[in-house]
Amino acid sequence: MSMKQYEFDQRIEKVQHYYGNTLVDKRDLATNVCTVEEQPSNTIKSTLAKIHPKVQMRFYGCGIPFPPLLEGATVLDLGCGGGRDCFVLSSLVGELGSVIGIDATPEQIAFAQSYIDHHREAFGYAKSNVSFLQGHIEELDKLNLPPESVDVIVSNCVINLSMTKADVLADMAKLLKPGGEIYFADIFADRRLAPDLKQDALIVGECIGDALYFEDFIHLARQAGFLDVRVTAKTLKTISNPIIEAKLRGARLYSITLRLFKMDLEGSCEDYGQVAIYKGNFPEAPDRFMLDIGHYFETGRAVPVCRNTADMIKKSRYSVLFDVIGEGLRHYGSFQCGTYQQPVFSIESSASDRASCGC
Repeated sequence: MSMKQYEFDQRIEKVQHYYGNTLVDKRDLATNVCTVEEQPSNTIKSTLAKIHPKVQMRFYGCGIPFPPLLEGATVLDLGCGGGRDCFVLSSLVGELGSVIGIDATPEQIAFAQSYIDHHREAFGYAKSNVSFLQGHIEELDKLNLPPESVDVIVSNCVINLSMTKADVLADMAKLLKPGGEIYFADIFADRRLAPDLKQDALIVGECIGDALYFEDFIHLARQAGFLDVRVTAKTLKTISNPIIEAKLRGARLYSITLRLFKMDLEGSCEDYGQVAIYKGNFPEAPDRFMLDIGHYFETGRAVPVCRNTADMIKKSRYSVLFDVIGEGLRHYGSFQCGTYQQPVFSIESSASDRASCGC
């Protein structure tokens, strides 16, 4: 066995022990990093009310990774844990959609499977649309999932636990359909963390030890073919544990929700004279639709957009919500909004919500 494989196996064992034995429910967490400060939409609130209380208590997440327009979609949840997000997604995709949850911890998979029938009945389905697989998110190719078979991949505070995040991104790209979307929440740092934190099982299990410096994640995403990373939510995390906070040596952690599309995009924002008009036909957003925290579209208002934004709209399931004017055949120079152009940690006020692709 190679040293790399040995380290990988040791890490998996520690993470499985932490989430399978150390944590019984969310009250056992040593910090508030794996908690959610965002407010869910009314649709998500009503769905959460139907989730079994014991499943709720097994939830360890840092965001709300539920993008819109999931009806009929095939959704993959990486690191599904006790299944809470999968059961929420079960409602969002509808009876004709499907949800696949993947987790490396046997105890979590067994727990989630035990609540499949409960939620099938809660949603009034004749047959459950949720299934769970035990496996590593770094080895998705071993799960016999067909390539380009998934519409949306979500994850909630799990990818940071992986030692080989590049492998995770590469496998996600293979599973996504063209025009498909990765929509995930995770913990990122405003600097590279001290290497010794990776050896601390508690700090790793609390989603801290292997949290990436955000700039390093952008580099990995681009290597995997995701050239335009969009931020949809960002929250500064207070650690609420002085001992662990001291080990961070001044680093700050953020919960950030990201949107990545599988499509041929440019590495910078370019002007091709295109305009997008939101139709106002998404019931939860009759007046304004947010593509990311730098792009809000008011109903009926013509908004100039870079070609990347135009393609994200035209070549994804969001095309039903917009009219895009302009074929994008003539180049007019750079467009002043951006793929990832400003550091996401550069401004700490509410204005920082415009840091990624911010106009």
